[in-house]
Amino acid sequence: MGLNVGVYVRGSTLILRLKGELDEISVGDLRMRISKYIDDYKIKHLLINVEKLDFMDSSGIGFIIGRFHQLRKVNGDVSICNVHQKIERIIGLSGLCKICRIRDNEESTLLAIGG
Repeated sequence: MGLNVGVYVRGSTLILRLKGELDEISVGDLRMRISKYIDDYKIKHLLINVEKLDFMDSSGIGFIIGRFHQLRKVNGDVSICNVHQKIERIIGLSGLCKICRIRDNEESTLLAIGG
C-alpha cells in the first residue's frame, strides 16, 4: 500500500497528514525529509494527523521518537491527532502517549499550541 504524506507548514508548526502504512519501507525517506523541514523552517511543533493511517510498526514509532528528540533540542513538541482504535493501541503500548500530546483533531491542537 505504501504511505502518502501531506506536509504543511503553518508558522512554527509542521503538520503531517499520514495515509497508508508507516513502516520500515516508508520511514527512511520520510525521516530525512521531515528533519530538513524542521531545520529549514525553524519548526517548534510537529502535528501528526493519523486519521487515515492504517498501520504503524516499530520503525514508525522510532520515526516519531526521533522527531521528538530533534524538537526537544529547541524546546519543541510533538502532537498526534485523530487517533483511531488501531493506532491508539500501538501508541499506548509503545509509550508514545507519554512523550507526545494526544489531541482530538488538528483544530484543537493548533488552538492549544497557538498556531
